[in-house]
Parts: sequence; C-alpha cells; structure tokens
Amino acid sequence: MWYIIIFALLAVLLVIAGFVAYGRRKDEMRGMERGAGTGAGHTRAPVPAHPAAQKHEPAVREPGASGGVFRKEGLGPRIKHLFHGGVSDETWATLEDLLLKADLGPKASSDLVARVKADYTHGANPESLVHQEILTVLGPDESLHLDGGLNVVLVVGVNGAGKTTTIGKLAKRLTHEGKTVSLAASDTFRAAAGEQLEVWAQRAGAHLVSQERGADPGAVAFDAVKAAEARHADVLIVDTAGRLHTKQPLMDELGKVKRVIEKAGAEVGETLLVLDAQTGQNGIAQARAFTDAVEVTGVVLTKTDGSAKGGVVLAVREELGVPIRFVGVGEGPDDLRPFEAEAFAERLLSG
Repeated sequence: MWYIIIFALLAVLLVIAGFVAYGRRKDEMRGMERGAGTGAGHTRAPVPAHPAAQKHEPAVREPGASGGVFRKEGLGPRIKHLFHGGVSDETWATLEDLLLKADLGPKASSDLVARVKADYTHGANPESLVHQEILTVLGPDESLHLDGGLNVVLVVGVNGAGKTTTIGKLAKRLTHEGKTVSLAASDTFRAAAGEQLEVWAQRAGAHLVSQERGADPGAVAFDAVKAAEARHADVLIVDTAGRLHTKQPLMDELGKVKRVIEKAGAEVGETLLVLDAQTGQNGIAQARAFTDAVEVTGVVLTKTDGSAKGGVVLAVREELGVPIRFVGVGEGPDDLRPFEAEAFAERLLSG
C-alpha cells in the first residue's frame, strides 16, 4: 500500500515540475518577442576578429582645391588630383601649399608655381610640369672638382648633421676610386671626434693627421697640408668643429682655418656643407650663413633614408645656387651616393 502512495507523490511532483518549466519557457518566448519588437532585447557582443583578419583603416582623406578629395599619398598623385575638375586660383594656391609642406621653402615654392602656371595648358600633366621644373632648378649633376696635385676639401656643418661620418664615407669612396686620401682632424672641440675620425680613416685606408683635444684647429690643418704633400696625397679632407650657424665667432674661425690652409701653400678647392635632410627650412639659414663665411661650393644631404621630405635641397639650390654633390642613404660606409637630380625629383614626387 505504501508504495502506491510514494508512486502517486512522485507523479504529482513530476506534473508540478513540468508546469514550472512550461511557465519559464513561455516567459522567455514573450521576452524575446518584446525585444524583437522594441530593439531592447539583449544581444551577444560580437567576437573580435583575429588581428590578421582585420582590415586596415582607409587612408586619411583631405580636401582638394576643386572640391574633391585625395588620399594621403605621394606628392605627385596629389598634384594630379588637384587639377581634376578644372583649374582656378585656389588650385595654384593649394599647389604652392603642397610644395611648402614638402619643405621647398616660400621662395622656391612660389617661383616654381609661377613657372608651372606659365607653362600650363588645358590637358597638360601638372605632375610632369612640376617634375621638369624641379630638374631645371637643380641643374646638371655635378661631381667633386678634383684636378692634379693636392685637392683640399673643407667640410663644414652644424652639430649632429653627420659631418664626421660623411667625411669617412667620402674618404672610402675616393680611395675605392684609386685616390690617395689624407684626413685632418681639425674638430678639436668635440669629445672623441678625433677617435671617431680615426676609426673611419682605418676603414677607408686613409692617413690621419690629428693633435690632442683642444689644439688649435688651424694648426692641425697646417700640419695636415704639409703631411699630405709629403705623402703625395691626391685629396686632403679637413674636418671642422660643428657649430651653430648663429654663432658668429665660431663662423669666423672657419675662415681662419681656410686662410691657414692657404698659408700652408694649398688651395681649398671644395667646401662641402653637410645638411641634415630632417632640418627642413632651417637648412636654408644654415646654408646662407656658412656660404657667407667660407664660400660653400656644394651640399651633402644626410639622413635621406628616413621620413625626411628633402625639399630643402631645392630651396638651397634655388636661393643660393649651391649644387648638391652627395646624399647619405644609410649608416654603412658605402651609403654615400652622388646626387642625381632625376632620382631626387622622382623620390620627392612619389614619397
């Protein structure tokens, strides 16, 4: 009898559990219906995509003069897009602004735009016109002017431009060409400058003349001339202390070094100004100050392997008429290349 009672109780419990489950299910269905109708239902957060499957963000877009847009890409494509949809005064103003942003400087940018505007005809390729004007400003490529006898190359520049490294690379390049090279460590101010130049002299197979730190730079240059002549060297490269172009006494010292070299019986055939490509428009002020002090005959542009635009090259050439002789493209001993106007123009417009 007792087992019948137990069986009956279990049956009642099962029925009650079924009603409870049915009620919960019904409430859930009602909640989902309400959520679908109002948009207030809970939704599962999407699973983030794996980084490898995620797409890159589109390039930032900027307004063009004609009302259109263009992506942040090379200068050349920007110039092309600028002329889509007609040409107006705003087009030329925006072109000048693009050139300014490429570090060409106010005068070089204004003059270049004026020449392009004069040559432009409907349907012409504006990028090609700008490219041609860049080549016109830069003029023909010029190498170092070396002749018979001892050729003295004076190297100047501000602190941190890469002057001593450039001298080492140039020495290696000249020795590779079969020249006998001597180096003068006339940067007697900067700590370890002589040691750094000694390392480069060993790499290049060049002879180094140096004195203790703090020695007179002119005296070092004088001894270097005499030693180079005794060794029948083809080229003497004279290092000088880096200096701010705004410090006139230091700039005057460069003139003194040059005069001492002449008293030693040699002529400074080339004076190379080393400019950091990342300097931007401050490079023009540097070039002007050094040119006034020692008659710069050529520019070496360093650190062009980074994000630098390098338009300062065009500004220096336009405003001062000083040719670009070499460009530094890296840290290696062979990373000094002769400047090529065509390659520079292509890099400026595409980079």
